[in-house]
Amino acid sequence: MWFAMTGLERPTLRVGVVGAGRVGSVLGAALRAAGHEVVAVSAVSDASRDRAATLLPGVPVRDVPDVVAASDVVLLTVPDDAIGPLVTGLAAHDAWAGGRLAVHTSGFRGLDVLQPVVDAGGDAVVLHPVMTFTGTPSDVDRIVGTPIAVTASMGADLLADALALDLGGEPFRLADEDRATYHAALSHAANHLTTIVAQSGQLLRSIGIDDSARLLRPLLEAALENTLQRGDRALTGPVVRGDVGTVAAHLEALERQPADIRRAYRALASATTERAAARRALPAESVQPLLDLLTTKEEK
Repeated sequence: MWFAMTGLERPTLRVGVVGAGRVGSVLGAALRAAGHEVVAVSAVSDASRDRAATLLPGVPVRDVPDVVAASDVVLLTVPDDAIGPLVTGLAAHDAWAGGRLAVHTSGFRGLDVLQPVVDAGGDAVVLHPVMTFTGTPSDVDRIVGTPIAVTASMGADLLADALALDLGGEPFRLADEDRATYHAALSHAANHLTTIVAQSGQLLRSIGIDDSARLLRPLLEAALENTLQRGDRALTGPVVRGDVGTVAAHLEALERQPADIRRAYRALASATTERAAARRALPAESVQPLLDLLTTKEEK
């Protein structure tokens, strides 16, 4: 290990940021605020250079090998598919010699892409904050209290937890073999919520309601809070009431709307029916009519 943590000792680390994207620039700023020294950052696009200048003022912009060479801790905040080739390419030039700590922040990729670092005598850590990043200074405050999934190479667990705490987050352990399920769960919730809300806004605008947020915000905030507290028991609406006629009217109205909205409504209403039926939350006589109605026509 490249340094030993004993007792309550919290050493100042030299941190390098490879990729000043929305995540890397914010995490670098958070570690800097915690007392660590951000020694260099790589930034290729104008947008990333602007982020580096805003969130990491005074930190020199360097080529990737120079960032690694100057650092004890290297944040690899690049796109998921680029992590493996980047780490392997650096290893081919002995960039990981000397026992550095490499950290990537992918929710999906695990420790395997960092194996060249471990082979060179270093440590590997995956830190995945459960939040979305805008790449602006407000993210540094928003990360405080955020759960951070932690996966670490052998012997690096305490170090990984310490870094997560320095970021302001709340670490929890995630096994590599559970990562795909974990990432699917988060993507299903956050990404598909964006699609559903955008589709709902589009429907409201199609009937002349331009300020869709005014209608959707209180409804969505209440639904989210209730669901987080009660799970499926928070369900309301025509499916759980067994209102087959209402669902049929929805489908008829949606025939005049884009195909992606029709498909999403059918798929989610079917899933909602199946989940409600499994816990006997809707009238038994309505289950099959609802399922038949929702699967009558295949969407193209």
